Amino acid sequence: MKKLLFDLFPLILFFLAFKFADIYVATGVAMVAAVAQILWLRLTGRAIEGTHWINLSVIVVFGGATLLFHDDTFIKWKPTVLYWLFAVILLGSRLLTGRNLMRRLMGEKIALPERAWSRLNDSWAAFFIASGALNLYVAFSGHFTEAQWVNFKVFGLMILLLLFVVVQSVWLGRHIQADASGEQAVTDRTDPS
Repeated sequence: MKKLLFDLFPLILFFLAFKFADIYVATGVAMVAAVAQILWLRLTGRAIEGTHWINLSVIVVFGGATLLFHDDTFIKWKPTVLYWLFAVILLGSRLLTGRNLMRRLMGEKIALPERAWSRLNDSWAAFFIASGALNLYVAFSGHFTEAQWVNFKVFGLMILLLLFVVVQSVWLGRHIQADASGEQAVTDRTDPS
């Protein structure tokens, strides 16, 4: 839970700053929070994950452009760029190098048949692509206000992510069963043996 809250730190501060000021102050606060997050990890000797660096890079580039040009279009693109970048990394790694990043991230915790790892990787990539597209719709369709977009960015995308994780857990649960020792063993239910 601490890790989740720590990872959400810039987003929470963005939301609070928007509620008390405007999109430009919120953008600056999120940029400072993302930098502070990296500095804190470095100072405490904790591992800085690739996702932290990616998020920092995207917020600095798009947040910086938002502040420099005083145009909120850039910050509204940020979630989409971040999600689509994750999708490209997931799909590109598998297609170009043959490495399944989901397997690499979760392979020590669970064992799955190769086909299930491929589906897991592709489903996450599809989720990121769809979420990025949905963000663009809410941000630029003209049907939503800026405040509604901020609420969607902070709460809507988070709820979608949580729902997706629950669906993924149920799907993964179909492949996991306890063996005689009570340890979790993973089987491919499509295997006739």
